[in-house]
Amino acid sequence: MASGSTTGILLAAGLLTLAAPASAQRAPSSGPTGLSADLLAMACAAPSLAYERPPMPLRITGGQDSFAHHVYYTSDLVTINAGTRNGIAVGQEFFVRRALVERRAPITLKTPASIRTAGWITVYSVDEEMSLATVTHACDTIEVGDYLEPLVHREMPAASADRGEPTRGDYGRVQSGTDLRRTFGKGDFFVLDRGADFGITPGANFVIYRDKKQSANFLYEIGEAVAVSVSATSATLRLTVTRDAVLQGDYVGMRTR
Repeated sequence: MASGSTTGILLAAGLLTLAAPASAQRAPSSGPTGLSADLLAMACAAPSLAYERPPMPLRITGGQDSFAHHVYYTSDLVTINAGTRNGIAVGQEFFVRRALVERRAPITLKTPASIRTAGWITVYSVDEEMSLATVTHACDTIEVGDYLEPLVHREMPAASADRGEPTRGDYGRVQSGTDLRRTFGKGDFFVLDRGADFGITPGANFVIYRDKKQSANFLYEIGEAVAVSVSATSATLRLTVTRDAVLQGDYVGMRTR
């Protein structure tokens, strides 16, 4: 099959038709991801925040089906709206992502979007203007309109050996999790409304507090977490200890020396 030609894509689709029902054309089965459980969890379940709509030049536009299909899973074939003219080549890999907002609100500093990683794909065949790709792994459903970013799996950072006292009085707040979740347990990921601008680095340790709103009372220490990724204004944390469910809005103090 010749890359970069319409004939190549049509031939690929034709050969796959012989191997599967026309209503469910699939690529050759994907093997294991090769990722550890921690890395797979971080790749699929670690959210991030966006304060403006992400650029979406590369998108999922459909699949190889006999009817209009909008949802795809591991080993399905999907089409993307770019080809050799855009630098796309066979074998390239991309994360598939989706921006989620509450009640379709505009994406702003006050109403940021939660970025969901739906899975990742591998380019299977290319034309000048379009390409076919295999869904290598689906964390969730992959949908028409999801956007693509180059795939780079990050290593899970080791927790810092710094176990100093957490900051007092100047707390960050627990934001949303994957799929706009508001409740979290041990092993879950959530976004903190502070990042490198507050000196946070991957591996930093945190204590989570609950304000029971009782006068003349201490904050309740409800859990601990570690930063797994950091941007300028936010960080993604993973809960390592919980004494009760952690909730959106709980206080977060970073351990310092």
